[in-house]
Amino acid sequence: MDYIEKVLEKLKELGRKLIEALLGPDVEAEPELIPIPVNDRSRRR
Repeated sequence: MDYIEKVLEKLKELGRKLIEALLGPDVEAEPELIPIPVNDRSRRR
């Protein structure tokens, strides 16, 4: 049983390294854009 746990841990480590190699070390979500209020009243006059 201990052998199986060691093999699974090695597989997790290899998977993690593969993902880092393909996608880069830190996979971050794109930042959300913050809406900027625009004062349209001055343009309408």
